[in-house]
Amino acid sequence: MGLLDGDAGPLPSKLPRYLILGAALFFAISLPLYLLLRFHTEKVTAQLFLSQVMAGDYQSAYRTWKPAASYSFEDFMRDWGPGGEYGPVKSYDLLSARSPNKASGVIVTVEVSAFSPFPSAGDPNSRNTKEVRLWIERRDQSISYAPDEIRISR
Repeated sequence: MGLLDGDAGPLPSKLPRYLILGAALFFAISLPLYLLLRFHTEKVTAQLFLSQVMAGDYQSAYRTWKPAASYSFEDFMRDWGPGGEYGPVKSYDLLSARSPNKASGVIVTVEVSAFSPFPSAGDPNSRNTKEVRLWIERRDQSISYAPDEIRISR
């Protein structure tokens, strides 16, 4: 019997190769999507809130904030109104969204500016930007200020 005359038997199955390739492809696609979209809802909530403040629609912004009973509309206006701590808000830059381990919410860090468009780093108006760390609860998308004790590196 020669080398080319023999019966080699059935070809090995390609199923394990396809399963491994499929699993690798699944993880290669799903991991970046997860990292990209995991705080999407909280970022949208922060953007909606800041857009309402920029437009001067403080009643809607206050409703979006979903404040506790102890945070009155007057308190809100002292913080976000035209003469408030962070106002007037004419532009903003969403810097990051992070969640502490086992936390019920997300810290969304934004910079707000009284100038439009948002000043670049070399612009003299950039000295007037203020960083705000908002705490957004996942369960109801209510907004409050992030506690100072919680520090998350960017």
